[in-house]
Amino acid sequence: MKKIAFLTSGGDAPGMNAAIRAVTRACVYNDLIPVGVSKGFDGLINGDFVEMNARSVKGIINKGGTILKTARSSEFRTIEGRKKAYNNLKKNNIDALIIIGGDGSFTGGLIFHKEFKLPIIGIPATIDNDIFGTSHTIGYDSALNTVVDVIDKIRDTASSHNRLFFIEVMGKDAGHIALNTGVGAGAEEILIPEENLGLDRLVESLKRSKATGKSSSIVIVAEGDKTGKNVFELKDYVDKNLDGYDARVSVLGHLQRGGSPSCFDRVLASRMGVKAVDFLLENKTNLMVGLKDGIIELTPLEKAIKGKTNINKELLRVSDIMSI
Repeated sequence: MKKIAFLTSGGDAPGMNAAIRAVTRACVYNDLIPVGVSKGFDGLINGDFVEMNARSVKGIINKGGTILKTARSSEFRTIEGRKKAYNNLKKNNIDALIIIGGDGSFTGGLIFHKEFKLPIIGIPATIDNDIFGTSHTIGYDSALNTVVDVIDKIRDTASSHNRLFFIEVMGKDAGHIALNTGVGAGAEEILIPEENLGLDRLVESLKRSKATGKSSSIVIVAEGDKTGKNVFELKDYVDKNLDGYDARVSVLGHLQRGGSPSCFDRVLASRMGVKAVDFLLENKTNLMVGLKDGIIELTPLEKAIKGKTNINKELLRVSDIMSI
């Protein structure tokens, strides 16, 4: 093995640059040539490759986003597109590929490996933390810190005006961000896809909070929560069925993805990047690196994609107790 290519794909996440840095320098350390691919799978199809060195990644460990850019590729979903990608890799004498991204990116990598047998290792990077086989994905911890900081600021306004704020955070299929930030920021209620609180129960809970003397409240809503059609419907329902609160909605959106990565994410990305190169040199392929009990271990890509992460039930209980 002489050349390893790597790309970032899907939604950006704080710590992707730290992973790029780690893979690049691990390659140089092992006398390999690191090759960055721009704009994800589209870069493979278009042959947008650049050979890198240890100095190519200086000063990026603290930066959010990804210097390699990221994109979703419709052409890579076709066999013709994947053939173009493979031919470009072979033309550039690339021996293996590291994919930094989430389950959609790994699905593309899995199909690519099955068709062309190119060695592939995945590095999980998504703020949703919804990848099986790792306790933490790159970007998750940073997103938690960003969200908690914003909630703290919104609470200042909520308490000043006796307002009820519904704050929507990312998480279409998993409530990890909502649950952890809700507990960390002292939210009165947390609505997640895994647990349907129900509109009537939500109103009753808010009534109890008001009866105990709370003049303002924060409700954290994961975007995939099924309690209402959307966060604005929740707000309208509470307006009609609960007196005494001035209800408002704040959708945090893409600000959760941005910003400088936390120390945890920088270290995690560095560890995962180094181990991804190590495992390729050990002729291991079609696998994802993940953090399990503090150790970097491997999970088959197919299992990482199809496996389901579980919500922390203890945190649900803690949230109920803290909200009295």
